[in-house]
Amino acid sequence: MAHTFLGLLEEGPQHGYSLKRRYDETFGGGRPLRYGQTYATLARLEKSAWAEIATVEAGDGPDKKTYVITADGVGELESWLADTEPAEKLSMGEFHSRAIVALVTGRPVEQVLDAQRSVHIARMRELRAEADGATIERRLTVDFLIGRLRSDLEWIELAGQRIARIDPQGGTR
Repeated sequence: MAHTFLGLLEEGPQHGYSLKRRYDETFGGGRPLRYGQTYATLARLEKSAWAEIATVEAGDGPDKKTYVITADGVGELESWLADTEPAEKLSMGEFHSRAIVALVTGRPVEQVLDAQRSVHIARMRELRAEADGATIERRLTVDFLIGRLRSDLEWIELAGQRIARIDPQGGTR
């Protein structure tokens, strides 16, 4: 998230709450960032000298700080953008664990798969509706999320087919 914040700060100086709002709009995927995460991330960026406070405005509540990216922050952002994500770091997902545990414990894994399929399809519908009239950044985020959901749905179908071939005696049909 720190590098994402650097990219958003490169657009221009921002307060924590506006940075959070921009993050949620672009990357939130329906799960808004907590304010505590926002300010903890800004504190880490400041400690790393990748961002700094440009102005402080006193108000009725806490001081309103405006953050800007530093030259070191721009360098870090460029380095991060040039890097790649190792394929082995991809996560399996909680529903994968549920399906495996259901299978291992002799519970009806088909119910787990069917329930997750329904949730994924509903989320894809929500995302498609949300994408209408969205910014290009949000549209690309929605496309990415839908792609992940499609991939999950392919796995759910494959898992269901494999499970259907399992012989109750322990072998495959």
